[in-house]
Amino acid sequence: MKIKLQREALLRPLQSVIGVVERRQTLPVLGNILIVADDNGMTLTATDLEVELVAQTTPEITEPGQITVPARKLMDIVRNLPEGAEVAVSVDGDQAVIRAERSRFTLATLPATEFPTVEDIGETRPLVLPQRDFRELIEKTHFAMALQDVRYYLNGLLLELEPGKLRAVATDGHRLALGELEGEVTAEQLQQVIVPRKGVQELLRLLDDADDQVRVELGGNHIRVSLAGLRFTSKLIDGRFPDYQRVIPTVDDRVMEAEREPLRQALVRASILSNEKYRGVRFNLGENELRIQSNNPEHEQADEELTVTYGAEAMEIGFNASYLLDALHAVDGDQVRMGLVDSSSSTIIEDVNDRRYRYVVMPMRL
Repeated sequence: MKIKLQREALLRPLQSVIGVVERRQTLPVLGNILIVADDNGMTLTATDLEVELVAQTTPEITEPGQITVPARKLMDIVRNLPEGAEVAVSVDGDQAVIRAERSRFTLATLPATEFPTVEDIGETRPLVLPQRDFRELIEKTHFAMALQDVRYYLNGLLLELEPGKLRAVATDGHRLALGELEGEVTAEQLQQVIVPRKGVQELLRLLDDADDQVRVELGGNHIRVSLAGLRFTSKLIDGRFPDYQRVIPTVDDRVMEAEREPLRQALVRASILSNEKYRGVRFNLGENELRIQSNNPEHEQADEELTVTYGAEAMEIGFNASYLLDALHAVDGDQVRMGLVDSSSSTIIEDVNDRRYRYVVMPMRL
C-alpha cells in the first residue's frame, strides 16, 4: 500500500474515529486502526467490538492495499506534524512507514484480516432527519441513563419509532427523560431499540448543530448512522425497556409555574448544604410561594424563598436536587411547569411553551 495526502486530510478522519479505541484492549488488534485504500478512496475504521466508526478521505493512491496500525501512535504523529505537510504512508512487510517533510516514522502493524468489522447489519428501517434535531433529541434525554445498573437495559437510550414520530427515552429508575421528534418517520408499526451508553456518547461527539441530513438505520442487532464522510455503527442492548408511559404522571390541579433561572439558582444554593450523599432538598409550596430547604448531618441549613405561580393546596415534597438541576438544565425556555400529584408521587417538569421534552423525577423521603 502506498498513499499520499495532506496532513489535515488524514487528521480529520483520525479524530473522528479515535474516540472508540480503548487504551486497554482485550485483543491487541483493537488498539489499531484499519486502513483500506482502494478504487473508492481510503477508509479508516476503529472499533471496540461494541461501536464501530468508519471515516473516508481521498488520498493519492499509487498502490492499493489494507493494513492495521497503532491508532493512538498514528494520531499523535499526524497531530504533531507541521500544518499543510504532505504525508506519505507505505507498507513494507509487517511495518508501516510514515514520511512527512524531513520526518520518518516506522510503526509495527497487524494483518487486516485480524480486524473485526461489521459489514451488513441486516434488514433496516431507515429514516432521514436533520443532524441538529437528532443531536438535540439525544442531548436532552441521555443524562437520565443509568450507570452500570444490574438492569442492563437501563444503561442505554431507548429510541422508539412509530408512524410520524421518533422518541428518545432514558431512565435510571429514579428519574426519566423523554423527548419527541415529529416528521417523516416511515415506521409501519412501533419499533424500539436500546443504544448502549458508549454509542450514545460517540453520537453526541459526532453530531453537529447543523442542518445537514443524517441517515439512521435500525437493524435487528445494530444501529447505523451515516453522515458526510463518516459511518457510525453500534450494537444494540438486547433487552426489554420498561413501560415508561406508566410512570408519567397526569396532573390537572397541582401545577407550579416558575422562572427557570431563579429556580435553578435557588436549587444550586440550597444544595450546597444538603447531604452530600443524597443531595436532598425539601419543597414547601404555598399560595404563589415556594420555599426550598436543605440540611446536613452537621446541622447546617439553607433556606430559599421564591415567588411562583401556584394556586392549589399547600404541600411538602422532597427531591434529589441533582435530578431537578439536570432537568432544568435541559429546558431551553424561561418558564417551567412542575406538575405535582402528592408528596409520595413522581413530579413532571416541562417547558411551559415546549411539550416535546418532559422530565419525571421521583420524590425523596427526607
